[in-house]
Amino acid sequence: MSELDVASPPSTSQTIIAVDDDGAIVRLCAAILEQTGFSVLPAIGSAEALKICKNHPEPIHLLLTDLVMPPPEFSLASGDNEFPNVHGHELAIRALRMRKDLRVILMSGNVDHELAGYGIHRGDFPFLPKPFEPQALVTLVRQTLQAPAPSVESLTEKQPGVARPSDEWIG
Repeated sequence: MSELDVASPPSTSQTIIAVDDDGAIVRLCAAILEQTGFSVLPAIGSAEALKICKNHPEPIHLLLTDLVMPPPEFSLASGDNEFPNVHGHELAIRALRMRKDLRVILMSGNVDHELAGYGIHRGDFPFLPKPFEPQALVTLVRQTLQAPAPSVESLTEKQPGVARPSDEWIG
């Protein structure tokens, strides 16, 4: 029996999308979460995550996403592209527009002032700093799943010094 099995009761079969531009991080998150009973849909980058959000026939309960994901190619986030390459905060807002009951956790190895340099803010989402301990991930996932889903409207209100997602170019 592993440390995670002893430290926490099994979860119900809730589904989580794990998103990062680094496949090793996605696999690590999936292994940790699946070991505790969650179903994980892995996604390398935001475009793949958005496709999963739109096409997965079953409920998706949580989006776990990295904040800084460099796109593999240039794309205009506000154009006709239904599945653009965007940073994690923008991904969260787009995913919430598709799935109103979705919970979101943002993660990053960057501190806030570095994120601001990318034009990214954490907003009101739960945040997991990288590197993290497996139990910290599981605990935050469980806490977030018990909280109410955020409203898209509250997350997209214009804040001083912060570009609205629809105003951003991602390159």
